[in-house]
Amino acid sequence: MQLEKEIARFDVSAISAEHFSTHQLRGQKDVTIRAYISGCAGLTLTDLELKLFQRKAPWGLILFKRNCESPQQITELVASFRRIVGRKDAPVFIDQEGGRVQRIGPPTWRAYPNARSFGKLYAINPGLALRSARSLGRLMADELYALGLTASCLPVLDAPQAGASEVIGNRAYDTRPERIMTLAHAHVAGLIEGGILPVMKHIPGHGRAMVDSHLELPVVDSSWLELENHDFLPFTGFADYPMAMTAHVVYKAIDPEQPATLSRKMVRNVIRKVIGFTGLLMTDDLSMKALSGSFKQKAELAYDAGCDMLLHCNGQISEMEEVAENAQTFNAKIARRAKAALRLRRKPQPYDEKQALRHLEAVAQA
Repeated sequence: MQLEKEIARFDVSAISAEHFSTHQLRGQKDVTIRAYISGCAGLTLTDLELKLFQRKAPWGLILFKRNCESPQQITELVASFRRIVGRKDAPVFIDQEGGRVQRIGPPTWRAYPNARSFGKLYAINPGLALRSARSLGRLMADELYALGLTASCLPVLDAPQAGASEVIGNRAYDTRPERIMTLAHAHVAGLIEGGILPVMKHIPGHGRAMVDSHLELPVVDSSWLELENHDFLPFTGFADYPMAMTAHVVYKAIDPEQPATLSRKMVRNVIRKVIGFTGLLMTDDLSMKALSGSFKQKAELAYDAGCDMLLHCNGQISEMEEVAENAQTFNAKIARRAKAALRLRRKPQPYDEKQALRHLEAVAQA
């Protein structure tokens, strides 16, 4: 509930965008921020990446397993990115869900259970499941905050359907929207308490996709009523959260031509109006095979649809350059949403680490 109270204090429309799209550090030239988040190839930024980020500064960086070797290496990578873009608060993201989507792990960092483990525990002991989900977020945040990271791309609010692709599978807390919302709120509360921001995904819902959008374009032919009362529902419960990532999925009942990421109908009518999401909206990875066309075309369609931020993840420099060249500079609306999201981050709150670890043991034993 604390996060909801903090969010309620912010009127995004009242935050000035003046001097936000162009930022200056002492001794450096003005750096124009562009509305994209980029990956990188390896453990350090290459000369080509440094030159690109200096010339076309992204708002943020996202890390993957290929970028993570040791605490010192990650902190140095994060620091070098922030130096080159000229912003000490430039956000750095990671996908750290637990289970099979965990970019840092043993032996240096903990292994965490998947989200579905908490749904199974909830069926037996709801109170313990909620305490454990909160502890999961707090323990995760502890590790990420120590590395200088800003946000983790969770919670996964997709509600899987029988027979759907396993690309979501046990990454989802449950199959029931109400239970997904309950567990996700607990997980995110722990994350926020530890100083890490959430990015909910994959709005407006990837649970009915019969194929993996990393490999091909999913097409969902369910009715509007089915989508609104099931798939969209968990996201409605998080509508005032700071950031969200889109789904590369076609919903035929709404827009039979374009996936949500590139669809004005989906972004402007469903995500912004029906679901009511007010925060910063980023695309899922533009390099995924679900999307066709050049990166210029994808960038133009995503912005036109109403996405605030492009996301490109694979670290291939030729693609990174094309995305950067076609990334917009911040307008007032994007600047307000980006600034409002970052202002929700706070210093970690005290917690009982031993108790949190006992909660995780209970999940493993359930």
